[in-house]
Amino acid sequence: CSAIDACESSNGGCSAKAECRRTTPGSRACVCSAGYTGDGIVCMEINPCLVNNGGCDRNAECTQTGPNQAVCNCLKGYSGDGKTCTYVSLCSQNNGGCSEFAICNDTELTERTCTCKTNYTGDGFQCRGNIFQELLRNSNTSRFYFHLQALSIRDISGPGPFTLFVPHTDVLNTDPRVKDWIAKGVMAQVLRHHMVGCASLLYEDLTAITNITSLQGEQIHISYSQNSLILNNKAEIILSDAVGTNGVIHVINQILVP
Repeated sequence: CSAIDACESSNGGCSAKAECRRTTPGSRACVCSAGYTGDGIVCMEINPCLVNNGGCDRNAECTQTGPNQAVCNCLKGYSGDGKTCTYVSLCSQNNGGCSEFAICNDTELTERTCTCKTNYTGDGFQCRGNIFQELLRNSNTSRFYFHLQALSIRDISGPGPFTLFVPHTDVLNTDPRVKDWIAKGVMAQVLRHHMVGCASLLYEDLTAITNITSLQGEQIHISYSQNSLILNNKAEIILSDAVGTNGVIHVINQILVP
């Protein structure tokens, strides 16, 4: 006689995820394989995420990858290896995407607010100071700023409000008359003829006006033609409504001559 191997056929009736082990002749034991649990007849995958979040940090997500196997990934707003996750302030990196002239405040895990600092205006993502400061920050208007600095003209650094018509930097760099005006000592008058006091006039406001007086004391004629605003029948406003704390800047394509 020979002993009957109870595991010889159909894994001894054990689960496909179990090991059939011979015990005594004609008998066997079913033992679930590693990563599975059950009585050996029925074996089910162990999901480690169901107990203690799979050993992941409480601010991490546990994801089952196989029998009794899982990976840990820190939730949005946290960083780490998943086993340990630490809160990451949105404001700690690049000021949270706010303007350099804004204060970033964390409000929730994935939220923050941006508020312009004192003496600046804007939505927090873009903040502007007074129009004198803004001239330097924009390459289209920086040349006008340098001319003001050279002549110590600080009119538009006051409380305002002001409206400023600034010839584009390229125009000031290429118009041959500029050197002549500087040599003759009249450049200050030319620059002040581009400034209007006591009003911050947006593009829309200018469409309803025909004349305004510059700080030089002379009139600037405004006309609206073919969807464009023209000053003194020559200079067109090509960029508009750069609003600062004390006024507004418009960029024009020619120099206004008093």
